[in-house]
Amino acid sequence: MLKKYKVSGRILFLLFFTAMVLTSFSQKPPAYDVIKTSAGNLEMHFIGHGSLMFDLDGFIIHVDPVSSMGSYENKPSADLILVTHEHYDHLDPDLIEKLRKENTLLFTNGNTAKTIKWAQAMTAGDHKTAGIVGVEAVPAYNILHMRAQGQPYHPKGVGIGFILTMGDKRIYVAGDTENTPEMKALKNIDVAFLPMNLPYTMTPEMVADAARAFRPRILYPYHFSETNTDKIVELLKDSNIEVRIRNLK
Repeated sequence: MLKKYKVSGRILFLLFFTAMVLTSFSQKPPAYDVIKTSAGNLEMHFIGHGSLMFDLDGFIIHVDPVSSMGSYENKPSADLILVTHEHYDHLDPDLIEKLRKENTLLFTNGNTAKTIKWAQAMTAGDHKTAGIVGVEAVPAYNILHMRAQGQPYHPKGVGIGFILTMGDKRIYVAGDTENTPEMKALKNIDVAFLPMNLPYTMTPEMVADAARAFRPRILYPYHFSETNTDKIVELLKDSNIEVRIRNLK
């Protein structure tokens, strides 16, 4: 009886361990999500921090590609590269050159275009087209958080965010910003990537304030460092906005 009990104990332990491993894998955020658009399936890849990659039926878009923020191993070259601003965690000129191919387009804020001469500068309100994708630049700036008195971390008129029109879907990548009036006035946003880390961008409360104003269907907090993402989930639990937490520290 004693021997039988020991064998049963080992089996129970193995079953428990297997269940824990499977649970751990099931809770690991996916490397990318897929949504359907009228222009084809859109894969949204979460490289890390502010770095994203979109694959719209084979048309590849890299947003703020930075090699120190995640792995670019086996990532495809870009048809379009977007850079919101020139800070080191958003601009990596060496990686941009590696992702470039013959017909790659690069749309950036003005300061980045001074660094990379083949870039096309955009300012808030500008519209461009790249292949099957429409690109609109929107303001990105701090109102409250300052480096020093009168010196915001992201001054108005320097950085930008992007709204990408892909078929019948509109994807908003905000860049480094707070919940500005321009953001809160946006319309018809299907997916929004909003930054959430202090002191540089927004608190969860500021993100929730913006999201409740322009009401994206899906919200991804990104660029969130050590911010507790449970807070934004709690703040928007009754909003009918789907909050998706991915590996975007």
